[in-house]
Order: sequence, then structure tokens, then C-alpha cells
Amino acid sequence: MDYANSDGDGADGLRTLPAAIKILIAGGFGVGKTTLVGSVSETKPLRTEEVISEHSIGVDDLVGVEDKSMTTVAMDFGRITFDDDLVLYLFGTPGQNRFWFVWDELALGALGAVVLADTRRLADCFPSVDYFEGRGLPFIVAVNCFAGTRQFSLEEVQLALNLDPDVPVMLCDARDRESSKDVLITLFEYVKKGGAARG
Repeated sequence: MDYANSDGDGADGLRTLPAAIKILIAGGFGVGKTTLVGSVSETKPLRTEEVISEHSIGVDDLVGVEDKSMTTVAMDFGRITFDDDLVLYLFGTPGQNRFWFVWDELALGALGAVVLADTRRLADCFPSVDYFEGRGLPFIVAVNCFAGTRQFSLEEVQLALNLDPDVPVMLCDARDRESSKDVLITLFEYVKKGGAARG
């Protein structure tokens, strides 16, 4: 994107830089955070994945995600530009409790968050929901639709997670760029309307 002088854009004919907004992508272990960031990022995403080793046995709950071989140990990072005047910087959080100390740093300056949910392991969302509610950070819930899993209604998910009625809950496919973009647009519109988690 060219930010050189242009005719009449802004003071002194200079184009203004796009608004940069930080968004967190959170949720339980194996829910698809890395996949969502990778599917929507316009740049090659930064990933801090490591192979799951025998040290995870008894520490990480692999029920429902037995085929998972890699795990994020710090964060995922990607970027997407909307309309040349808005850039979203996406930070995927690590899912396991032992890496939660990273969350406070990642949350600094964030405008809002997406909590990804897997209906096979819906309880894994509670820590993310509690974290954002406790900090008053606006968030939405996106149910990642895994093949072969029972699909709950959005109302059932809302009730199960004990969410305020105004917190958006939607379906998504984290592998699909357009679906992931819809999630980010929903969060952005929710924040614009003044949506906020209540502690």
C-alpha cells in the first residue's frame, strides 16, 4: 500500500495510515485457532507450534483431538486488511493452561476477541469466556463446525456457556477464508455497536 503524497487526502495532502486493530483468537486446545488465523491472513502467518511429545501425556487432554500432532506454545500471528483503511492484527492464544501466562501480554491493547468453540469439548471455552468477561473485553463465540460432530443450536451454545444475550454466537469453518472473515466482521460490528463483556 502506497502512503506517499496524494491529492487532497488528509492534512498537507498526505494519506493517513490505516487504523490498526488488535484481535485475539482464543479457545480450548485443538479448537482451530491456528487454522483460523492461517486461513484468513493475507501474509504468511507466524506460528509457534511444537510437536506434541510424551511430556503432554497426563497434562493435555487429547480426548476428541487424538490425531492432533502439533500445538501452539506462544501465539499465532496474522494480518488482514479491510478497505485499505483498516488492518486487523490477529493473535492466536495458546490453548493449554500451562501457557496462559502469555494471555495477559497478548491481551494488551486488544479491541476484542473471538472465542472458538468445539461442541465436542464445549467446556474448554469456559476459561476464555471467563477471562474476557473478567476484563470487560468484548468477544463473540464462533462454533467451529467439525465433520461428524453433533451440532447444537446457537441458543443451546449460548445457554451452555452462560453468555449475556447480546454476545453474538455464530457457526464457522475455520478452514474457510470467507467464513473466517465473517467471524472477524461480526466481532468488529459488535464492538462498533458498543458490545462489551460484563464482569
